[in-house]
Amino acid sequence: MAGGRLRSLALLVVGGLLVVLPPVLSAYPLTLLTQGLIYAIFAMSLDLLLGYTGLASLGHAAYFGVAAYVVAILTTAHQAGFWTCLILALLAAILVSAVFGLVAIRAVGVYFLMITLALGMVVWGLAFRWVSLTQGDNGISGVPRPTLGPWSFRGQTAFYYLTLATFLVALGLLLLIVRSPFGMSLRGIRESEGRMRSLGYNIWLHKYLAFILAAAFAGLAGFLWAYYNGFVSPVEVQLITSVETLLMVALGGPGTLVGPALGAGIIVFLKNFVSLYTKRWLLILGGVYICVILFAPSGILGAHRRTMGVGRK
Repeated sequence: MAGGRLRSLALLVVGGLLVVLPPVLSAYPLTLLTQGLIYAIFAMSLDLLLGYTGLASLGHAAYFGVAAYVVAILTTAHQAGFWTCLILALLAAILVSAVFGLVAIRAVGVYFLMITLALGMVVWGLAFRWVSLTQGDNGISGVPRPTLGPWSFRGQTAFYYLTLATFLVALGLLLLIVRSPFGMSLRGIRESEGRMRSLGYNIWLHKYLAFILAAAFAGLAGFLWAYYNGFVSPVEVQLITSVETLLMVALGGPGTLVGPALGAGIIVFLKNFVSLYTKRWLLILGGVYICVILFAPSGILGAHRRTMGVGRK
């Protein structure tokens, strides 16, 4: 009980700092905070698939990148507005995942992992080779920051608050999903598919819906990323992006939502600061992942909960 109150208090303090600190921060830390919140949405979307359903995907960046490309194409070629980009970006991510899910959900374990990897590489290949649409390796630049009615989000602080509001909405929706009967069913499938099947649950349909929902939230992150970065390229859909997101979930703690958001913040920090001193920062991230697997297999949040539990005993 005390541990739960302490966690709630910590979350309130962090949330308050996220609201009040940005106006007094300089440009660089504000940029890192914005980037961290976008990746937090991305990591939480994968957690719905990995932490709650037990499906590890190596192609999750495909939906992030597809949504980002939709925003980039619509804003630079057609001057589309905020809501048009949002709706079409989410629809694109959902449609791609609906097609990919028909193939991937039939597999289990390492076979699911390899199929999602292959499907992700298909999207990367299209982004790289479909030059007339995606500009290939050159990418699409000049994506303008959005405006929403009388409000402009061109400034860094204004865009940060847009990102924070979107993050809070995404977190609230994901909490509703995982705490709903549907979310409880996903946990049951993660623990024992055979038992859930014997109880009459449609395992394939539950996994398929979780796959699509996870892609939709990944698309929401990609939508924000295109506006934040102002540039979209095949990097957004490559394998390393999916691997980084898996690392965020594993580092923070799968099956917690807050844990992957914490992991996203840590990885964004390491990625930006370590890369200033060495070009081999990926080795550092690899070392972090190995340490997590060896010493905290349930992630930082999972290790904290286990420690608190031992303390109460």
